[in-house]
Amino acid sequence: MGNKFFVSDCEGPISANDNAFELAGHFIEDGEKFFQIVSRYDDILVDEVKRPGYNAGDTLKLILPFLKAYGATNQNMEEFSSRNVLLIPGARETLGKVKETMPSFIVSTSYEPYIRALCDLTHFPFSHCYCTRLDLDSHILSKEDNNKLKEFCLSITRNPEFDNLERIFWGKIPEMEIGSLFQEVKPVGGEAKKEAVLDIISKHNFKPHDLMYVGDSITDVEPLRYAREHDGLAVSFNGNEYAVKEASIAVISDNTVITSILTDLFYQYNSKLVLEFASSFTDNPEKALQKYEVNPELISKLVKTNTRLELVTPENLEGLTEDSKKFRKEVRGEAIGGLG
Repeated sequence: MGNKFFVSDCEGPISANDNAFELAGHFIEDGEKFFQIVSRYDDILVDEVKRPGYNAGDTLKLILPFLKAYGATNQNMEEFSSRNVLLIPGARETLGKVKETMPSFIVSTSYEPYIRALCDLTHFPFSHCYCTRLDLDSHILSKEDNNKLKEFCLSITRNPEFDNLERIFWGKIPEMEIGSLFQEVKPVGGEAKKEAVLDIISKHNFKPHDLMYVGDSITDVEPLRYAREHDGLAVSFNGNEYAVKEASIAVISDNTVITSILTDLFYQYNSKLVLEFASSFTDNPEKALQKYEVNPELISKLVKTNTRLELVTPENLEGLTEDSKKFRKEVRGEAIGGLG
């Protein structure tokens, strides 16, 4: 048995939050609508335009000047994040189990204050986390630029057309001093998440086929694909269309105990056996749990959940994706569940 290791996204597989969306809603005028528009713009830049140098999740740097304009600081972002961590049921126990079983890491696009708050709550080591670091307090915003940003925010919510966002984000804001945030802040999303996984592999001398990666969104496409293509285990947990398409297995569940089960089987055996288990589970969950000698304590918890587990195939991709997206909204709410 090789040195297996576990890597998970945070928001979705571990927590129900979208911290950046919630921060925007808290600080920015009409902030939820604003964030949804910018998030959709992010999806277009990544999935359709494929802009060089732009990564999925760069929404988190695009909204920073606006958070600053509406009064966000390092301290009040941290305080808000600490008060509002919402774990997926079972997540605390799952994180505890996996970190005792094998080397475990969180790779998240989320801002650092939120990940620190989640680590404090779950006792997961922050030293095993990759996330988006920032320092809003180190940037000065003049009154004139502050007013301009509020005008831009209003323009975006009133006119969310692509050309308008292009003009504001790549024409107007880079001309402002606060525009330096775009170069300074490096969100950990898309290719940057894959780079984080490669960094983990390099630092700990792991093998790619010993990787289990769990993700749920467009920011997880690259690491999910990497795990799948290198014979590791790529798991979509209540994923959207981007995540399900790149996963080997799709989990649809209201509890993370199924992640604990998959992790346990992966650690004891390999990705091939976990795929066999998933196929068997789809046909007959009770028989699969007995056949693969799943921990009885985990079984007793699983039967109390609403859980579906399937291999992702070309034949079931469309239907599985729709079911996963629908359930994702039930677990995380319509607004957050609908984000890319």
